[in-house]
Parts: sequence; structure tokens; C-alpha cells
Amino acid sequence: MRDYGGTLAGLPWRGWTIETTEDLVPFFSWIKRRAEHGDRVAVDTEGRGLKVLNGEPGYVRLAQFGTVDESFTVPIELGKPFQEATKWALETLPRLLGHNWHGFDALALHKTFALDYKMLCDKAQDTWLWSKLWDPRGVEEGGTGGRLKPLSAHFIDPSAPDTQGGLEAVFRSLKCGHTKKNQTGWRHVPLFHPVYQEYAHLDVILTSRLFPHLQRGVSRNGTSTKLPGYEHNLARICGSLTIPGLLVDKPYTSALSQRLGEESEKHSAICARYGVDNINSTAQLIAALQDMREEWDRSNPNDLTDGGQLAVSKLVLSRFADINPRTGEPLESRKPNPLAAAVIKAKRAGKWKTAYADHFLADVDCRGAIHPNIRTMEARTGRMSVTNPAVQTLPAGEWSIRRCLLMDPGHVAISVDFDSVELNVLAALADVREMKAAILRKEKLHNTTSRLVFGEGFTKSQYKIGKSGNFLKVYGGGIEKLMSQTGASRAVCERFFSQFNRAYPEVKEYGRRLIREAYGEKQSRGGNLAVRTITGRVLPMDRDRMYAGTNYAVQSTARDCLGMALVRMDEDGLTPYLRLAVHDEVLASAPPENAEDVGREIAKHMNFTLKGVPITATPEIGGRSWGSLYMKDEHDQLIPELAVAQDEFYAANPDVAHARAAA
Repeated sequence: MRDYGGTLAGLPWRGWTIETTEDLVPFFSWIKRRAEHGDRVAVDTEGRGLKVLNGEPGYVRLAQFGTVDESFTVPIELGKPFQEATKWALETLPRLLGHNWHGFDALALHKTFALDYKMLCDKAQDTWLWSKLWDPRGVEEGGTGGRLKPLSAHFIDPSAPDTQGGLEAVFRSLKCGHTKKNQTGWRHVPLFHPVYQEYAHLDVILTSRLFPHLQRGVSRNGTSTKLPGYEHNLARICGSLTIPGLLVDKPYTSALSQRLGEESEKHSAICARYGVDNINSTAQLIAALQDMREEWDRSNPNDLTDGGQLAVSKLVLSRFADINPRTGEPLESRKPNPLAAAVIKAKRAGKWKTAYADHFLADVDCRGAIHPNIRTMEARTGRMSVTNPAVQTLPAGEWSIRRCLLMDPGHVAISVDFDSVELNVLAALADVREMKAAILRKEKLHNTTSRLVFGEGFTKSQYKIGKSGNFLKVYGGGIEKLMSQTGASRAVCERFFSQFNRAYPEVKEYGRRLIREAYGEKQSRGGNLAVRTITGRVLPMDRDRMYAGTNYAVQSTARDCLGMALVRMDEDGLTPYLRLAVHDEVLASAPPENAEDVGREIAKHMNFTLKGVPITATPEIGGRSWGSLYMKDEHDQLIPELAVAQDEFYAANPDVAHARAAA
């Protein structure tokens, strides 16, 4: 057995690395003592990379157990005695602690030892979740972020050894091709390398020491005492969705990848005819667009980089191409610039090929499934995201990428989506009289806004302004964003926001009230400026972006509408049917004969009343693929060549074609 040790903030720690079966004897005694005393023991794993569920068997190499001053590492990959010892310890210990437990280590241990995932989660506290309740901001936003080492430097010891940095140096010395994307160093580092072992020991020591600091921090900032339990429950539910995964239609996905590659090349060739050999070259794009008499608005911050140079961002190119940058829909406000349109199409096709189609094919497990990971508290507002792959970044209504993903054999896809949840939440939180009346009349709020701003006979283009403007008031966007999304002039957009404030004065007053409350909290508690949501969440505010308070409160509350609905579904036994929760949509898989009942039950838990305003959701039944729920009569606007894939799908699935025709 090898000994390790040191001090953190002046307090000693000691760790033991097990090498032989004889070394397991003191480990067994230590675990028994901790279990008898009811101690909370931190657990961590080191694996062969970052692909927990879609990696090969034998993913976990090392398991660590520790408290604030003692730790053991168990060499799982040395064989059965060490594996059985680890499994026994996990079953014996009554209270566990982990960092990113639900989304990583509990999943790894479930896969490696066939341990019940719910059991592992019910025993554990997750310091990653606690850190997000303490301060949900990322490092780029001025927060500490959710990584263990920066949190430990903040709370425990700023001079703690940078074992992560040391490991990266070891990986480089191994010359195994370790990069941020290809995490091969974890696979090849020698099991008993001293830097690797010290890193492993410190992870559990630091996690144990970090936990009480985060508990006190969450208590001091006034977060609701109910939120930690709720967030742990929600993380466990979303982790359960990760385990079954979604099957990949390999033939379709391979064909789509090829088609997207051809599409990117075709539009890149169009760009080359305008003198742009590299679509990622800012200088070439600016020169070519200026030759085509395009003009930038230097008064519009979206048209300039942070350094004050001309920008060729998606917002700028979309304006030149006369399309909505968010939806890709034609704006019909000017003659589209063919170069700008070709650049957008080439970039999008290339991104979709690598980020989705190729990613799906590379990440399938032995069942042919991928396992998207739901990060339950990723954004400042607590809004969830999906990683590996990031399917939440797909445009609303897009079908061709979603078509790659299939439900279980013999099952169909069920989607239950909130109906304009964030606008309804805004109406509830701000007590907006006209909005609430429209919702109760079951009138679409985009129509209501367009009518109140432009009059009864509003046009199609005015409706687009009303729709985009509604969302921008929720998301904190301004005049420039509305101009870029609609093609409308500055004067029209200024008039829209002015009329919006007259139609819905409560929205502006709600934003002012949030700012007053933020300053009041800072003065009374000596803390930072923050928004407190109706669920008791504390969301830090930036002094130069106080206008974002409305967005934070609305988006966070809408997120909790979904989160609490998922908790109710789990209590009702629906989790085995669920496959994904993304944005405001819940995706489920069920046999066709049960699909309507399952969809109805899911929707039941997503329909409720918030401060007198109905929050509603509508179920929809599709074919076997996720994309079948999105296939419309209209073909894709930006990649029309992909329409052939839709035709092929309908030809191979006449039952779906007939069902959609009947609908």
C-alpha cells in the first residue's frame, strides 16, 4: 500500500493507495467504521475518458473514497476482488458525497457494477448542485463556476496543488494524443502514477471539505431550503433519462452526413465565385460584401466586434441574406444577398454534419444508442441544457437531424411541449392584465400583441414583428435584435417597443420592481445584487445589465415549471417512458397502443395554474423517429436538398404519412 499526504489550509490529510488484495483489509475496516458512525463519505471515479455510458465495458479504472482528512483509492481495473470491494463499500455506506455525482460518477458506477442508480443518488449529496445554488454564474460571467478545483481554491485553500495541471503535463509526456476533445490521457496514464494518484486522493478530500462551505453559503444567500432536495431529485430523474438513451438510425444518419457535406461544399463553391475561398475568413467576407455594396450600421453594436471592427456574425449575415437569424425564415424586407445566404448555408450544413450526424455515429454504444446528458442547472437561471450531443441548440421545428434518433424497437415517439410557457409565465409574474385576458380567451399572444400595437388589420410582416418582439421582451433583447430578426427599420422597431409598453405597462413596471428589490436586498443583507424567483432561487444580477432581471425571473420560473412537472411524472411512475427533456419539450417512447395514454398522462402533469394563469402543454404522437414529430408539408428552407430525405421517409413509413395527412 502506498501512502500519500499533505496539508490544505494548514490542515493535514492522508491517503492510502491499495495495490494488493491484502491492502483491502484496512479499507474494509475503514468503511465499516464510517458506516457505523453514519459519516458522509465522498466518492469519485477515474475512467477511460468522458463517455460514461457509450464507452466500452470496464470504463472505471479507479474508485476513491474519502472524508475531510483520509482517503483510499481502489484499483478497479486490477480485477474482481477490487471490484467487489468497491461495490460492497457503495452498498454499505449510508451517506455519500460526490461532485457532479448524478451526471457522471453515479452513472459510471451504475454501468460498471450494475448498481441501482436511484439507490446511489438517494444516498448522495452533490456539491456541483450545491455550488450552482450558491452562485449559478459561469467563470465567464464573473462567478466561480462549477468545477471542483476553482471552488476549492475559493473556499478552502488558494494554494492547493494544481493536480489537474500536473496531470495534463503527464498526459503530454505520454504522447498519447490527449486533447480537450480526445481524452485519451485518462486511458493511458499508468494506474499508480503518483500525480494521478494524488489527483484522485485530493478529489475526495476537497469534495468533503467543500460541502459544509457550500451549505453555509446557500443558507446565507437566502435560497429556499426546499431547493436542494428538489434539485437533487430532478438531477436523479434526468440522469435516469440518460441511461436508456436514443437509438441512432445509422443508414439514414450516414446518408445525411454525406448529404450535408455535399451541401456545405456546394455553397462554399458559390462563395468562392464571389472571391471568398475561406468562409471563415473575416477579411475576405468583408471585402466581398463591400464590393457588393453592403453597408454596416456603426451605431448598431451587433455590426461591430468588441474591438470596434466590422463584424460578419450570423446576425449581420442574416440581415444581408434577408432571413430571421433565429428561425431561418425569409423576412421579405430586401433583396437577399446571395453571398451572405451561401455562407450561412455552408456553415450550417458543415456544423450539422460534424456536431450532429458525425457525432451521433461516433458516439453510439454496443446497442447503437447515444446517451445525451441533461445538465439540470447549466445556465445562470437554472435552465437545463443537453450535452454530448447538444441537441438543445437545434432550431425549433427542425426535423432532419431529429430524424436520426429513434425510439425503442416497436415504440413511437411522444412529444409533449409547453404552449408559449415563457410568455404565460411573464403574464403571471408581472400580472399583465391584457396578456392574462388573452390567455383566458385562448387567443395567441402573438396575435394579441400585433393587434394592440398595429391595430386589428395587422399585416403578416407586422405579425412577425409582434412575435419576435414578444420573445425579445422575455429574453432582454432590444431594438437592434428586433431589427435583425425582422428586417424592420429602426423607427418601426422603436415604435413597436413604445407601443408594447403602452399595451402592457405592467411588464416595464415589473422590471423596475425587480431592480428595486435587488438593491434592497443588497442593502439589507450586504450581499450582491440578485433576483429572487418565486421558487426561492437566488440569481445574481450584473450592475451593467439590470434590465435582464425580467429575463432571469421568467426563464428560471419557466424552467421550474418543467422541473416540477418532471418530479410529478416521476412520482406517477412515468420516468421509464421518458427519454429527453429539452427546452420546453418532454420526449417519450412507448408502444403505439399505449402512446395516447402516456402522452395524456405526461401532459396532465404539465398543465397547471401559475398565479391564476394557465400553463398548458399539448401531446403529439409521431412515428418511430423524433424527427417524425416535426415533419411538415413545407420543405426545409435553408437546405432544400434535404427534402428528398423527407420523401424517402414517408415512402418507407406510409402509416406516418397517412396519419399526418389525416391530421
